Amino acid sequence: MTHHAPRTELATHSVFNQSEPLTGVNWHDDDVMLREALARSGAGVHRGALSKFGAEVGSERVQELGRTANENPPKFKPFDRFGQRVDEVEFHPAYHGLMALGLSHGVSSAAWTTDTAGHALHAGLLMLMGHGDAGVCCPMSMTYACVPALRHAGWTGDWIKGALSTRYDPDFLPMQQKSGLTIGMAMTEKQGGSDVRANTTRAEPAGAEDEVVLTGHKWFCSAPMSDAFLTLAYEGGEDGAMSCFLVPRWRPDGTRNTIEIQRLKDKLGDRSNASSEIEYRQAWARRIGEPGRGVRTIIEMVNHTRLDCLAGSAGLIRTVSAHAIWHADRRSAFQRRLIDQPLMREVLAELSLEAEAALALAFRVAQAFDKAAQDPAEAAFARIATPIAKYWICKRAPYLVYEAMEAHGGAGYVEEHPLPRMFRQSPLNAIWEGSGNVIALDVLRALSRDTSAREALEAELSTLAGLHPAVDQRLSALRAMMADGLGEARARRFAELSATLLTAAALQRAGLDLALQAYIARRIAETATTLGAGEAAIDAEWLIGRARLAV
Repeated sequence: MTHHAPRTELATHSVFNQSEPLTGVNWHDDDVMLREALARSGAGVHRGALSKFGAEVGSERVQELGRTANENPPKFKPFDRFGQRVDEVEFHPAYHGLMALGLSHGVSSAAWTTDTAGHALHAGLLMLMGHGDAGVCCPMSMTYACVPALRHAGWTGDWIKGALSTRYDPDFLPMQQKSGLTIGMAMTEKQGGSDVRANTTRAEPAGAEDEVVLTGHKWFCSAPMSDAFLTLAYEGGEDGAMSCFLVPRWRPDGTRNTIEIQRLKDKLGDRSNASSEIEYRQAWARRIGEPGRGVRTIIEMVNHTRLDCLAGSAGLIRTVSAHAIWHADRRSAFQRRLIDQPLMREVLAELSLEAEAALALAFRVAQAFDKAAQDPAEAAFARIATPIAKYWICKRAPYLVYEAMEAHGGAGYVEEHPLPRMFRQSPLNAIWEGSGNVIALDVLRALSRDTSAREALEAELSTLAGLHPAVDQRLSALRAMMADGLGEARARRFAELSATLLTAAALQRAGLDLALQAYIARRIAETATTLGAGEAAIDAEWLIGRARLAV
């Protein structure tokens, strides 16, 4: 928040050498990295919409909404004042303002309502929304990702229409009375975690063939004020099979469904969005897809939320690199600006490199999503590259946010600055939709079961051959691992090797030669642990210039 005409001449000192807040920028137009990444992926045709959204999320008004929404977290209201059960969550008006902003600009819907580069456009919109607040990205992401699951199951009616609306309707009413819908997911249970087949929620027939009532407890249910949830449960008795169901907050007769919120989670990260535990107590639901094919149905949603995990973390890395350079350009120490200090330049150059690399890889994956329907090779690439990119980009984010915080010194550690909120939020995407071990093992399963995915990975990486001896050595090591048969204990090693090579391939494909050279030199040929600890020569001036906002 900018205050009008604050006093700078105080009784004991004068206030100077402070960098101003990073507001009043257009996070699309002023960000050459993001703007060019979107253009390369085919989403440049949407430049007008992206520019308008970039200006809004960079405004002081939206920055203040993000701060206020996180300082006033949601409140659980299990009962009304008469003791009647309502199971509602009360949000601050700032949260509603952020939700309206994102949905009106198509964060949830744009991928499904355009014929050109829809998923790349969605990834860009999601990254821009993160500048306002990452918390509201959760319900927007789940609503975006529910559409392919519903379509895959043959649903074409009001639920999809409502999810594709660009209207935010916060009223807690049956879906027929609303102008827009959000849809969440509730799969995780206490005893199983990522092992959803260990779930104990049960479905019993109720009425029509695809109607059931559910009984069970879900340990994590984010955005519990969503209008419905995709969930998994067993049906068919003791030897039953797991199916996927859509559980609305309201029954068809207009009464509240028996979805009871048990508590809100006191989580580490963003505070604006609510995460909860819920119980289904004979809750009415409709099956989505074939009986016993629940995991196969829900995977359509999971694949798209994994894209959002890696895109969101790539956007976060890009954001903090811009914040660090903004500060270093405006702050002096030891008679020189921070940006002119040789060691700081090395750190900032590598932070900029990481942002360039993360964007290149994220949009390469998004581009594969866009081409998948017409190109089987791109569909296969998306299947293998999504978990690899999620593993790598999401794991890089917390460390890189920390480095940006350290570049600010103590000023970046206090809650008045947006960096602490970003730091708390940074581990989430590495945990959501499969933590590191789960994702790495998914990569191995894809390689062993999906010949076309394996071929797509090889084809993408073969373009790197001969670029550098260290690249050739890593390629040989990767191919040897695949030829020898990968055991589970080597899954993380394979994910890391393949991720760094896929990143190099994405930079090469993007034509970012100086970034490619720097990435090979500092991330493949060398193995320094921290930013600025590498020895290979890189073009720091060019890298920092790429990350500096054009304002």
